[in-house]
Amino acid sequence: MGTVIMHNVVSVDGFIADVKDDVGPLHEWYFSGDTPITGGGDEEFDHSGAGNAIKVSRASAGYVRSMWEKVGVIVMGRRLFDLVNGWEGRPPTGDHVVVVSHRPKPEGWHPEASYHFAGTVTAAIAKAQELAGERAIAVNAGEVGGQILAAGLVDEVAMDVVPVVFGSGKRYFGGIDGQLLLEDPHVVVQGDRVLHLKFNVRR
Repeated sequence: MGTVIMHNVVSVDGFIADVKDDVGPLHEWYFSGDTPITGGGDEEFDHSGAGNAIKVSRASAGYVRSMWEKVGVIVMGRRLFDLVNGWEGRPPTGDHVVVVSHRPKPEGWHPEASYHFAGTVTAAIAKAQELAGERAIAVNAGEVGGQILAAGLVDEVAMDVVPVVFGSGKRYFGGIDGQLLLEDPHVVVQGDRVLHLKFNVRR
């Protein structure tokens, strides 16, 4: 089975968005570099909704490409799905999306897209593993990501740390209760206005 990676861009004080779900400057590094991140056929990724192709620093480009090429499935919560309208059926990476939600997919919403809805985090990861095969599963951080981590279903934690302090907002690890140990970072990549870190979850 593929590796389950909890991932998000995060402020240095541990927030993935402010209290109004605004990411502020957290994603600016995605559009401020000189190296485009390309998909199959060399098309440039554009998931900003504003017509901006993703262009990062050269150091970040290798890291981001290697991450995105491995992902087969994204697991996300219903709140994020609603906020971005499921990326209009075109996820930033991978071929499938599993949404943790007790509500079904909206009627008539992008029937061509491989989006699946699961009522629990364990059911979501099981479905993601079925869809991903040997490819990685990317779990969006936040409340749902924290629940999946607390359930012992995450193998790696990946953080793109941006030098900004939010003070309050939506936490990377959600409302996780108690302590969990991570191993020392096995990936440390310094980009422009971002530090990429990956940790294995200690078993």
